Amino acid sequence: MAMEFSRILTLLRKERGITQKQAAQDLGISQAQLSHYEKGIRECGLAFVVQVADYYGVSCDYLLGRSAERSGQTIRVEDLPDANAATSGSVYRGSVLPTMYKKLIENSLDILYDKLQESGDKELVTAISRYLMLAVYKVFRQLYDACPRNVKGMFRIGGARWQASADAAMRLTEADLTEVLTGEDGTRDSKDPATMALTTERLTHDYPRHATSLLNLVKNAEESMRGLHSAE
Repeated sequence: MAMEFSRILTLLRKERGITQKQAAQDLGISQAQLSHYEKGIRECGLAFVVQVADYYGVSCDYLLGRSAERSGQTIRVEDLPDANAATSGSVYRGSVLPTMYKKLIENSLDILYDKLQESGDKELVTAISRYLMLAVYKVFRQLYDACPRNVKGMFRIGGARWQASADAAMRLTEADLTEVLTGEDGTRDSKDPATMALTTERLTHDYPRHATSLLNLVKNAEESMRGLHSAE
């Protein structure tokens, strides 16, 4: 928790674009003391945590790494926006290409999670969700790191090892998924033939509004894979 506080304390200051000297002055401590807090050399008292939270307009839970939300909110399913809700500050704003791909992915995920719900298998849901979250994380991190002005302290894992760590986590998650579906030795049939029946006819019948998106996503993905083969 102390390491998280040091990281987030530095992140907040850099995101606001103020110097360590200015922040220390505003907080009523010496620059050397603030430097020690940001480096994790010294631990501060509770009163200072509250003071910093007020200064940056965040919660103490966020400062201590107990919540990913600046407000300290604990995420609940009912608090999440609907998939078709407008995204504040979205880059889409009527742009055709990103909107099309977003819909292909969203509609395909709707089918995927509907099938997962039918399976009733928590391990399967967890493995697939973890894999997808890692994929989104990798893309977001690449975009974030592409701009030198972005503060690196947003992430717990440093720039030198995050890609290898993410790749390794994805490979392990793939192994977990295979084990869930086929057993540890890889010889068992799929868990539930009825749930896993994914013919184009069945998909089109069960998901008349979404199946087109999934089938086009499959087509686009395989065209990308064919491109790799043709380049060899």
